[in-house]
Amino acid sequence: MSAYNSVFKKNLFENEVVLVTGGGTGIGRCIAHELASLGATIVIAARKMDQLTATAEEIRKLGGKCDAMQINIRDSAKALELIEAIVAKHGKLTCLVNNAGGQFMSPASMLSSKGFATVVDLNLNGTFNMCKAAFDGYMGEHGGKIVNIVAECRNGFPRMVHTGAARSGIINMTKTLAVEWGPYNGIRVNCVAPGTIVSSGMKNYPENVVDMIASNDWMSPSGRYGTEAEIAASVVFLLSPAASYINGVNLAVDGGSSLSKGFPEGHELAFNPEGSLMPAYIGWPEGKENVHNIKHVDAPSKVNALLDKYKRKSKL
Repeated sequence: MSAYNSVFKKNLFENEVVLVTGGGTGIGRCIAHELASLGATIVIAARKMDQLTATAEEIRKLGGKCDAMQINIRDSAKALELIEAIVAKHGKLTCLVNNAGGQFMSPASMLSSKGFATVVDLNLNGTFNMCKAAFDGYMGEHGGKIVNIVAECRNGFPRMVHTGAARSGIINMTKTLAVEWGPYNGIRVNCVAPGTIVSSGMKNYPENVVDMIASNDWMSPSGRYGTEAEIAASVVFLLSPAASYINGVNLAVDGGSSLSKGFPEGHELAFNPEGSLMPAYIGWPEGKENVHNIKHVDAPSKVNALLDKYKRKSKL
């Protein structure tokens, strides 16, 4: 049987029950697939049941265990009901991945107060609602691991001031929860901050933005964008026993893009327009191994094509 090609030991999460919000598409879907391939019982939750159902069916085809449940993370009462339903069915909730969220592009000068508040409510308040529900519904008494997916925003977030503010708030909240919930509750809380990732989320951008993304992938120290699998692997690491002494960190998985955005041509530190010499990790089964024809990344075609380029150019 084909399966997700994880770099981690099989059955590493055999006794874990993991909730992944926003688990029906994109990075969340990839995280769910990898954890399921490692033996975890997965619950994916989001607003749109059709996407959740499709992903849950994929995981079960590959021999994994996955439930799909609907949730609006902005509703704190519903968040607690979700946690209680998971514990009632599976007896526990050992890991939470807060991946649900969303934003749209807009310069700050053209952003309404309502638009700003909506994105902050979804991302920052929604993440807190899920953390607090997990604490109240199970982890406060039994311990657990939480990973919050944020964004690379250490140098601000031009054209997305709303999500930059929200994600920065989550990073600070994560540090606070690590301090408050670690000593007496046994809960580790960390963040993963993706850089630009080839993912279905890019379908939300206008065509001119997609064109810009597709042509500028080399403008980072790694010379390429990241893959969903590289974010999923980072989450798996932070949830695993290997990260048992890691608490309250924000792990940047951005190929160094937060360090430098590039220099003019001819500068000694100019990035390589020929693209990356660094291998990309892609965990989806391919070729003969993909017997169930599981789709890979569902990004816009121009951006999806970059993955094939990364495979061809890999030096390792």
